[in-house]
Amino acid sequence: MSGRDPKEAHRSATPLELFFDLCFVVAVAQASQSLHEALTHGNPASGTLRFALVFFTIWWAWMNFTWFASAYDPDDTPYRLTVLVQITGSLVLAAGVGRAFHEGDLLVITLGYVVLRTALAALWLRAGLADPTRRRTTFRFAAGVTVCQLGWVGLLLLPEQARLPGIAVMILAEVLVPVWAQSAGMTPWHPHHIAERYELFTLIVLGESVAAATVAVRGAFDRQHGTGALYALAAGGLLMAFAMWWLYFTRPAHALLATTHQAHRARFTWAYGHYLIFASATAEGAGLAAYADHLTRRPGASSAGAAAMAVTVPAAVFLVTVWAVHLRPHQRRTAEGIPFAVTAVGVLLAAWLPLPALVSGVLLGCLVTVLVIARQRA
Repeated sequence: MSGRDPKEAHRSATPLELFFDLCFVVAVAQASQSLHEALTHGNPASGTLRFALVFFTIWWAWMNFTWFASAYDPDDTPYRLTVLVQITGSLVLAAGVGRAFHEGDLLVITLGYVVLRTALAALWLRAGLADPTRRRTTFRFAAGVTVCQLGWVGLLLLPEQARLPGIAVMILAEVLVPVWAQSAGMTPWHPHHIAERYELFTLIVLGESVAAATVAVRGAFDRQHGTGALYALAAGGLLMAFAMWWLYFTRPAHALLATTHQAHRARFTWAYGHYLIFASATAEGAGLAAYADHLTRRPGASSAGAAAMAVTVPAAVFLVTVWAVHLRPHQRRTAEGIPFAVTAVGVLLAAWLPLPALVSGVLLGCLVTVLVIARQRA
């Protein structure tokens, strides 16, 4: 299980990695649905906080396996079995999302997370035994992951009022493990492979957002005959999804990651910054669904302002984060960021206007048009 060649030609996602991603769709869908329910029932603050924490476990488990597989992937029987154990853990984690959201019960979601991460620690140990030149790095990963799992299990023993500070400490510990481990040496990750894996997960969260919004709008049409506001919501949601896809795929990520000078300095910012990209894209579907509930006056539906902000805030966060971590490194002039800032402000202000989804979709569409014209001129 020696490290793969980081300059290997035609490196792409494997069928096992694609299967891994598809199983994570279940967890992403559960997180989106739980956020939708929290927004609908007037609990935006607590719902958003719980969504952020739950989505961290989903994203972090996915990301850690992605970077490991980019560096070490023998695709033999032991490796495949270990990855299937991780997939099992992801499904257990997905089963615990609802209980974590609504009851604050972390037992099932912690169990799934521990299964996922323990299997990953075993892979890091195997890599260390087979790759002596990077043994310090791989063993640090294995040790860090194992200690963190003990910490997550220990959280279950704390009183409820102490859990939130404990979770904050554990998240900090988790994100520091790769920094500490790779200070002993880099793993041989592949820039094109990593870029493709992130692109595929972006498609997953955008697809989940479209699916959640579609189900909600269809349900709204079933509850009452189509109104202008519902048609505007459907059109705006579609425009937003198209624009979000276009913005993310405006520039190739591998061009940034493959640059030797940038790879070591910017990879953590790029990799960690995608948490907000993935989370905001997922939250956008929940926000559109909550706004559909508001339009049909479902019992317990949130107020007009809260429902509108559930649509515009995730879109603005997605826009700003995509620019900051994914597009800005490609830009040569500070002025190139002005259209993004203006659009983000406009999207946020759309929450106080009629038809916030349609206004946001039009603004994002205008930004895409500006970028296309500027690129053609360049």
